[in-house]
Amino acid sequence: MSTLLLRFFCFQRSPRMTKQLLHTSSLACAVEKELLAKLRKQTGFSIGNCKKALEMHQNDIAKAEAWLQAEAQSKGWEKATKLSGRQTSQGLIGIHIEGKTAAMVEVNCETDFVSRNDKFKQLVTQAAKECWKGNTLNEDVILAKEIFSSEQVKTITTEDGKTLGDVLALAIGNIGENMGLPRATRVSAGHDISLVGYCHPSTIDQDTNTGKFGAILAVKTNNSISQVAKQLCVHVIGMNPRAIGSPDDPKAENPEEESLLIHQEFLSDPTRTVAQVLDDEKMEVIDFIRYETGEVNVGAAAK
Repeated sequence: MSTLLLRFFCFQRSPRMTKQLLHTSSLACAVEKELLAKLRKQTGFSIGNCKKALEMHQNDIAKAEAWLQAEAQSKGWEKATKLSGRQTSQGLIGIHIEGKTAAMVEVNCETDFVSRNDKFKQLVTQAAKECWKGNTLNEDVILAKEIFSSEQVKTITTEDGKTLGDVLALAIGNIGENMGLPRATRVSAGHDISLVGYCHPSTIDQDTNTGKFGAILAVKTNNSISQVAKQLCVHVIGMNPRAIGSPDDPKAENPEEESLLIHQEFLSDPTRTVAQVLDDEKMEVIDFIRYETGEVNVGAAAK
């Protein structure tokens, strides 16, 4: 109908005015296409959904984006509820260390295929960074360790005002698998304590912040942190000690069954014990945390 009216109007006007009107009409269409492209780039939603949002809100891009996000969140929670009974035995560990605070989080999914998905890795990285925030260490405390349950992790608020539970539900809606946030730990160190972290699989020099395993060590040393500290993280992941131990603690009769860190053969150099390595490096392990994907297997994701 609008096309017919335009033709009729053009027929009644001069050729010069007709050209001007057609130019103006083409420009209006071009502006709408630019808005559509901009909205799709900003949100990542399909062209069809972006077009629908712009049409509903008279090309107001801010309102259109808000509507798209609300719809996606609603559908995400709906899908999360439907999939909540599925087991989530796969996933990744994420670590974020900055300054004197470190955080480690576990994010689960159903399949190894999804755990290798870049969007899932971004989710794990974001969760670790959000858990890292909120350090409340007293200056007189040498080391503080906060352990978060699944429900506590999901209530952590992100920069844009959403909770990690909201972010998880949105990821479930987008990726299509059940997911979980079973646990997280945040460690804050005093001025003479250093924090070191490592995720496996990766090489020590890659410094990857996600993996199937993760370890954070709090160490005390007068020297600068060397590669040995990272190797100790690898050791904790590989040997899974139950405690640090002390020189007075008895050793296991079979070295392969040793569960105390300082009595274990050093994984990077089995000719020495961890105690000997620490002595050579003038280093002391104050505490360590080790995560393995699937240790806490929670089927429910975002309730």
